Amino acid sequence: MSITVDVGLLSGKTATVKAGLDEEVGALRRRAQTALGVGRGRLVDSSGSALDACAPIRHTRLQNGDLLTLHINRVQVEACRLSFAAILGDGCVVTWGDADYGGDSSAVQDALKNVQQIQGSQFAFAAILADGSVVTWGSASDGGDSSAVQEQLKNVQQIKASDFAFAAVLDDGSVVTWGNAACGADSSAVQDQLKNVQQIQASGRAFAAILADGSVVTWGSAANGGDSSAVQDQLKHVQQIQGSQSAFAAILADGSVVTWGSNSDGGDSSAVQEQLKNVQQIQASDFAFAAILHDGSVVTWGHAAYGGESSAVQDQLKNVQQIRASYCAFAAIVGDGSVVTWGDAAYGGAVQDQLKNVRQIQVSQSAFAAILGDGSVVTWGKNAYGGNSSAVQDQLENVQQIQGRSTETPGTDQIALGVGRGRLVDSSGSALDECAPIKHARLQNGDSLTLHIHRVQVEACPLSFAAILGDGCVVTWGSAAYGGDSSAVQDQLKNVQQMQGSQFTLAAVLADGSVVTWGDADHGGDSSAVQEQLKNVQQIKASGIAFAAILDDRSVVTWGNAACGVDSSAVQDQLKNVQHIQASGQAFAAILADRSVVTWGSAAHGGDSSAVQDQLKNVQQIRASYCAFAAIVGDGSVVTRGDAAYGGAVQDQLKNVRQIQVSQSAFAAILGDGSVVTWGKNAYGGNSSAVQDQLENVQQIQGSDAVFAAILGDGSIVSWGQSSSGGDSSAVQDLLKPV
Repeated sequence: MSITVDVGLLSGKTATVKAGLDEEVGALRRRAQTALGVGRGRLVDSSGSALDACAPIRHTRLQNGDLLTLHINRVQVEACRLSFAAILGDGCVVTWGDADYGGDSSAVQDALKNVQQIQGSQFAFAAILADGSVVTWGSASDGGDSSAVQEQLKNVQQIKASDFAFAAVLDDGSVVTWGNAACGADSSAVQDQLKNVQQIQASGRAFAAILADGSVVTWGSAANGGDSSAVQDQLKHVQQIQGSQSAFAAILADGSVVTWGSNSDGGDSSAVQEQLKNVQQIQASDFAFAAILHDGSVVTWGHAAYGGESSAVQDQLKNVQQIRASYCAFAAIVGDGSVVTWGDAAYGGAVQDQLKNVRQIQVSQSAFAAILGDGSVVTWGKNAYGGNSSAVQDQLENVQQIQGRSTETPGTDQIALGVGRGRLVDSSGSALDECAPIKHARLQNGDSLTLHIHRVQVEACPLSFAAILGDGCVVTWGSAAYGGDSSAVQDQLKNVQQMQGSQFTLAAVLADGSVVTWGDADHGGDSSAVQEQLKNVQQIKASGIAFAAILDDRSVVTWGNAACGVDSSAVQDQLKNVQHIQASGQAFAAILADRSVVTWGSAAHGGDSSAVQDQLKNVQQIRASYCAFAAIVGDGSVVTRGDAAYGGAVQDQLKNVRQIQVSQSAFAAILGDGSVVTWGKNAYGGNSSAVQDQLENVQQIQGSDAVFAAILGDGSIVSWGQSSSGGDSSAVQDLLKPV
């Protein structure tokens, strides 16, 4: 006997598949993959449960006509020193390499199902499954055997690995460690401090954890940064930590840096401490650090032979966009697309004349690979580590991505033929003007061009739409007076990178950092008064009828309706080192580099924060409703300001807040224990009492104008707010399991 079922993808594409009752689910899945023309995935039934690929179909309760979903995920690859592990599309794992050091997972293969993430130490792997449990394999003494802590490894959110140990953060913010005791596996001395942990970083033999209040706890080998007592009083309001083999470097909220660990290997940054201000990002080689400052310059310290000394190239390190590090060297992409390298030349520190118009760099332990604008590849460093690509150089054309140490590989994207609109780029990386006659383009027979494809992006105003096409041009439609007609600026709308819409106007940021606006002139559609200032724009935010733009020097330019936030003159001298901006209906709030907040605009909409200014310190995130703001600060509490009826009233329950979402006139906060607190206008989701007992183990919330929908840990959905707008999901509740 056989059974016939329909199998669909999330895209909506379906196929009808037939299989015998005595066959395994895996056979049904393989036929579905073939019929749908996709790679490996996992079959999910109508209740949201994944089917066991090894189970006979007759034991699955499947019936003729059932609708199944085939979930496809991208392949992810993680590397140990001597082996690899890949998560396939169906959540299974394939390993290869040295059998004793992670290349053989046969002993745990049956347990490696629905794998979400893998982390590798030097000689072992740890995998997090969908249910939050962990499976380990490889060298038992180096983290491959987690049996001693297996009962504790539940609801795991994140795993980090030192060279020979692992540390897992659980959903309650506690930490479990295992592996080699001398390398961070023994956290007993600090276990009572490891509460409300937000993230963990590792050096070669130690760990550092950032807590919710911005403080840091360390453990493991003292020589590798496991003892931070000498700088403990400085480790406050920590935003990010980077670890080398023997030291750590922490970026604080004010952009300064604190280091500890082996002095000669980056743990002592005193020689450059005065330069370490407004730090945006830090990268580490094995024994040195490199920091990118907000002005694009670079500061280095640590072991000179490992890249800690950059004086020979310092005058070239300007407008740095990205840094990559190998074992002994660094490579930086600067603004003009060229590359600056320093460190041990044998490990990738030798400058290459070909390195022009570089798009991306990837790294192995001792070599670098750069993708140029024309899709070709340049490699350098140790031959045995990929530094010499001459054997395959003629194949390295139109390269889109390279996998080195990175943990993900791309899916199978469409290329070349049968694609949507894109922009043609010549071998020098320059985009060709599609309006130019070909005879004027200097093209010759046999030239190789690259067609750059981007997804269409759509931005909406209440009365119009604008779409960025694959070639960077813009199409608009809707009410002509309120953004639907862009004909007056159409010639300027080329190479558009992003758009932002207010109530009646649209603003586009171009590739050169300039801005084009159109729509209602009185409400932001006319930016001529500030056009000369709108250069090197990084980000734009819109209130109801005004705009605010962050420039690359982190200053702010505003325009639009004066009553709605366009007049920032009263706070202009405070608007320095701005990192992010949020907007309510008629006001703006900016988070600065030191995590303080500056507000302006209508006081009734949150533009006056003076009453709570002393509380707005170490701000992590801001959300805005129409008339109010809510800020999560470092200790997990929330500060609100604006119209209390729209969400401005502070709630006593708002402690250990993980995330806030917003409707038009209400807020919903997910706490650390997975419960939810709501406030604001009842009709807009501010009152969740009717579903409060269901709001447990909430993973994510999405807000519309008048409704919230929460995804729970089991994949089901709970909604509340205005019933007619989706707040009542009872009619489809049986279909919403799980998402």
